[in-house]
Amino acid sequence: MPASARSPIALALGGLFSLAAAMGIGRFVYTPILPFMTEALDLPADDAGLIASANFLGYLAGALAGAARSLPGNPRVWFLGGLLVSALTSAAMALTASLPAFLLIRFISGGASAFVLVFSTSLVLERLAAAGRGGLSALHFAGVGCGIAFSALLVAAVAHLSADWRMLWLASAGGTLVLLVFAALLVPAEGSAPSAQGQAAAAPSRSAPVASGSRLRLILAYGLFGFGYVITATFVNAIARAAPELQPTEPFVWLTVGLCAAPSIYLWNRIGTRLGARRAFALACLLESAGVALTALTREPVLFLLGAGLLGATFMGITALGLMEARREASAGGPAAIRQMLAILTASFGLGQVVGPWFAGSLHHATGSFSAASMAAAAALLVAAGLVLK
Repeated sequence: MPASARSPIALALGGLFSLAAAMGIGRFVYTPILPFMTEALDLPADDAGLIASANFLGYLAGALAGAARSLPGNPRVWFLGGLLVSALTSAAMALTASLPAFLLIRFISGGASAFVLVFSTSLVLERLAAAGRGGLSALHFAGVGCGIAFSALLVAAVAHLSADWRMLWLASAGGTLVLLVFAALLVPAEGSAPSAQGQAAAAPSRSAPVASGSRLRLILAYGLFGFGYVITATFVNAIARAAPELQPTEPFVWLTVGLCAAPSIYLWNRIGTRLGARRAFALACLLESAGVALTALTREPVLFLLGAGLLGATFMGITALGLMEARREASAGGPAAIRQMLAILTASFGLGQVVGPWFAGSLHHATGSFSAASMAAAAALLVAAGLVLK
């Protein structure tokens, strides 16, 4: 079916399925599977952190490669290929128990998820904008939260059948393949490029100087956010399993994160319109800091789930608000300046994501708990909030 005949809602749903597969499953399913791997393989926390960091390093490399203008080929082929690689790498995790192999597989998986994000987003959002339905972008980005919720339900259901960690990875690969089929059907290949007139009209006139303090603070805040959210996002299920009082919450923790993440882009876009992107960014960082601290300090199941919910309700919103503000900061420089600013912001965020799990795993090795690392993450989020408001 030609792109012109595809309804905007169908395109947005295709994007949702793409991000659900590559991000919600391919990138984040490691979190609910990790406690099963830890028990079966006697996997130390510092090794678990390295595996997570390898995935985020792959994501950073993939995001920067996907943003390169010189990358050849059809964007649809890249994003569908990324989905296929995401499924294959999930299956490959079930075929080994070697740490070096885990690191390589998760690095490749991270790169694949980044390609899906970059290329599916460019295809879907361009067509939604051309159809005058840009507001449906929130449905596209809801795929991350929906995928997290789906992966939580999938892991809980398969684990309930007494399956081991290998079967959990194979089930995740199967889920990714199913979502790939829906994405391929709903996001067609044909589509018109944006007009030169539309591109010229997209550049507002206000911008800060290239090396302005405002811009540098945003870059640093975005990196601290990457560090601050990823520790809890990686180890929250492991934290729940380690505390007897919290073990009943384990099947619901990641589901809570996903359900709260699904509508968060829409909500934070509205808050950002009302308060401004920087104030909304700071508010979301404060709420996320509270959520991270709750998961570190409380052994009360309801409060622990509240902390997980605050994480889910904010991390995608902060991601979007930071990118919106970066585009505004660099807009007067034209498309090249915007791409450069987004690449720098992505690098800062990616560095924070890479360091976070390694730091948490190493600190767990020294202290026997994730509490100190989680409190450091909460503090980083508070600093990020302060930086964007200065």
